[in-house]
Amino acid sequence: MSCKVGLAPVSGSEAAKPTRFPTKGADNRQDENPCHQMQLQMSCNKPRYRYSRRMDARTPDLTPDTAGWRTDAPVTKSLAEVNATIALPVAGRWWRRLLAFVGPGYLVSVGYMDPGNWATDLAGGSKFGYTLLSVILLSNLMAILLQSLAARLGIVTDRDLAQACRATYSPAVNFLLWIACEAAIIACDLAEVIGTAIALKLLFGIPLIGGALLAALDAFLLLLLMNRGFRFLEAFVIALLAVIAVCFAVQIAAAAPPVAEVLRGFMPKSEIFTNPEMLYIAIGIIGATVMPHNLYLHSSIVQTRAYERNDKGRREAIKWATTDSTIALMLALFINAAILVVAAATFHQSGHSDVAEIGQAFELLSPLLGLGIASTLFAVALLASGLNSTVTATLAGQIVMEGFLDLRLPSWARRLLTRGIAIVPVIIVTAIYGERGTADLLVFSQVVLSMQLPFAVIPLVRFVSDRRKMGKFAIPAYVAAIAWIVAGVIVVLNLKLLFDTLFG
Repeated sequence: MSCKVGLAPVSGSEAAKPTRFPTKGADNRQDENPCHQMQLQMSCNKPRYRYSRRMDARTPDLTPDTAGWRTDAPVTKSLAEVNATIALPVAGRWWRRLLAFVGPGYLVSVGYMDPGNWATDLAGGSKFGYTLLSVILLSNLMAILLQSLAARLGIVTDRDLAQACRATYSPAVNFLLWIACEAAIIACDLAEVIGTAIALKLLFGIPLIGGALLAALDAFLLLLLMNRGFRFLEAFVIALLAVIAVCFAVQIAAAAPPVAEVLRGFMPKSEIFTNPEMLYIAIGIIGATVMPHNLYLHSSIVQTRAYERNDKGRREAIKWATTDSTIALMLALFINAAILVVAAATFHQSGHSDVAEIGQAFELLSPLLGLGIASTLFAVALLASGLNSTVTATLAGQIVMEGFLDLRLPSWARRLLTRGIAIVPVIIVTAIYGERGTADLLVFSQVVLSMQLPFAVIPLVRFVSDRRKMGKFAIPAYVAAIAWIVAGVIVVLNLKLLFDTLFG
């Protein structure tokens, strides 16, 4: 029997011989047999490993024994058209390096303040006052941890989470994971398109179904921005985030909530777990905040930076990418908390505890706050949030489809296909429900997102804890323990919600 290592054929009998290395004799001649210079001493009787022992092409700093990927896994780059296209400064002050990495974190943060968050935050604030602020804080801390792990996976392995799943699990498991992730993206699109359509109706009087169809055109907006360069897409998203932040800063100032009550709201209470209605909204907040498709998105777009693909470059990239996402998610915490605080200070305090629909909030804000522009600011922020979220969700859909299915289509065709899969159910549901019950539909979509979280979180934590895949960049044991606790909390809360829904 024979086998091949590198370029040298090695027979079974030769494998047992000691390896000869090139040496120089007295006459300064090297070993005349070139094959001996390339042999490795090994046994070729039968395969012993499930994974390839060769060095993985996209993790060059890992030793052959730590590659840990399936040998038949595709090796295409994630978002190949923009992969490693953003140059980094090779010298200068630290803030220049940080600014070069600013962007991916803000694209990710969009998902943490999308219209689905508005529905759950409005419902939580109007019904329960400031109590659920602790859930927003907890879910934001969970998001910071999980997004840092997603960035680490992408930077170290040069694979996004979908590609990592494809390179690890069987085709059947990968298909089920893809279905779960597509369901999450459809649920996310449901919230975003409905939110955008509501904003267009409130601002311009466009019918809900017409607004939903207009929202589907975001695929072309994404194409335009991506053709200009990934930095243009990031600038567009950050500009809309600034609009949202300014709108809510004005509304917070107008609402003037009591600071002591707001601070007490950040302290967890057992009532959240014992009250089924409060738990339902709390899980909706977690689903709206920790978005499963964001983990796939972040693990891909961090690779747009042209950092050095070696230990030093990866270590620095992890540091700056984590800093970027942490700062961006603190902005998301402010906006989510602001929505709930405005709802609590405006609606709960005035006895309007049944305000759960965005349209109701729009009509009541200006009269209750005594600020004529308050409702308009609310609708403008909602429109900015919907536009941002649909753009980033479309990009996430492309990453998921390419990663799990390894589709090779032109960029415009991939994005239109991705958008079509997600948008058709959204338009159908919007046409059926119309303006009635859109708040319930939005909250339900966030609960569906929460139910999909384990299918993204568990593989992510498993990968970044695996030294075969991550080498020296595998997370420490204590971080892995915290990450598994977070995953466990998500699973337990989802099981509790499922039990209450079926038997409660």
